[in-house]
Amino acid sequence: MLFASTRSPLMPVTFEDAVFRGLAEDGGLYHPLEEPDLRSDFLGMTEDDSFVQIAATMTERLFPENFPPEQARKTVERAFPFAPKVVDIGDGIHLLELFHGPSCAFKDFGASFLATVMESFLDRSERRAIILTATSGDTGSAVAQAFHNRKNIEVVILYPSGRVSPLQEKQLTTVGGNVTALEVSGSFDDCQRMVKEAFTDRDLMARLPLTSANSINLGRLIPQSFYYVFAFAQLRKRLNDEFVFCVPSGNYGNLTAGVLAWRWGLPVNGFVAASNRNDVVPEYLTSGMFHPRPSVHTPSNAMDVGNPSNFERLLAIFHDDWNGMRAMISGESVGDRDTFDTIRRYYRKSGRFLDPHTAVGICAAERRFDRELASAMDVVVLSTAHPAKFSEIVKEATGAEPPLPPELARVLELEKQSVPVENSSSALKGYLLENYST
Repeated sequence: MLFASTRSPLMPVTFEDAVFRGLAEDGGLYHPLEEPDLRSDFLGMTEDDSFVQIAATMTERLFPENFPPEQARKTVERAFPFAPKVVDIGDGIHLLELFHGPSCAFKDFGASFLATVMESFLDRSERRAIILTATSGDTGSAVAQAFHNRKNIEVVILYPSGRVSPLQEKQLTTVGGNVTALEVSGSFDDCQRMVKEAFTDRDLMARLPLTSANSINLGRLIPQSFYYVFAFAQLRKRLNDEFVFCVPSGNYGNLTAGVLAWRWGLPVNGFVAASNRNDVVPEYLTSGMFHPRPSVHTPSNAMDVGNPSNFERLLAIFHDDWNGMRAMISGESVGDRDTFDTIRRYYRKSGRFLDPHTAVGICAAERRFDRELASAMDVVVLSTAHPAKFSEIVKEATGAEPPLPPELARVLELEKQSVPVENSSSALKGYLLENYST
């Protein structure tokens, strides 16, 4: 499989090249040029297949030159000592729980796969890499955990000061070792802009081996498609005539990964892009006009993105066809009050704690399900984070605190270590050259 920039499709690169470049030289995002037909593989999978088995099959089929069968199996076994779970919450709604990894968020899957692959590639070529990534919350902690103490790799994480939850901040500022957190005086959009401008700075790229580990990086995006296939395999015997995935969406990497799985043959009927008040993509799906704007702060802060990077990939996948995209993806915007109401309602009904991002997804799924009562439909909602990562929001909604899993309880005892940085590309460049030049 070859990959090309969303802006220069005539300059293909290999998977390894795309992994280490992160962002294409022209500022575009790498995406697959080919669409392998994996439908027969997907239809052959059953609920007895483990997540590792499914991930190994997809890794081998997508990257046969890099990962022959035995190596594919060993790679995913190292990458995934954890797995997703599928839970039925009634009324045709299922949760795909993606918070059972080390940072208790869905981004553990992509980050761990990318770290494993990158370390292997670097070890073979005796090179080093500097991971530069922006986070609105969960990416940073997942990247920090996945890349901690990896050989030949340094990690620099930019996060918006005061705009991530206290627990999220602890997770990405207490790892130490080869991981450094830069606390930016601005929004996530500022962090993302700084990272993008660093990757298009020819002087900086010539002097430092920079690459990315957020959903800019194809090596983190593609493994996120694995759990869509896992959910289908787990549920296929129980599914009704139609099923859709409802994806809490901020930077749209998670949704893009699901759309890729569909293009490769996953028999899903559609996707719901569930946003909070940062609703530029649902607005586009309704009007055909894309108007990025500064993000606004909401309870589901990891989705507070006003100019989502992966929208460019979605346009490339659908060949800029608005009608084609809206035929497969519908948008739902969920306000703060509905987010709190959903958290409160599920706690009162069943004692289930929901994090605010999953609550946005469930609220959007319920709206979609109500509109489709005439047909039999299942909705699979991606449950993206453990509720304890947002205990302040959950407690405000329910009056109770969700129990902390051991992975989260441990970081609360550690001391925050971050480096304050202005929200300018020159400030970031100066820091990187001063600290990482050889």
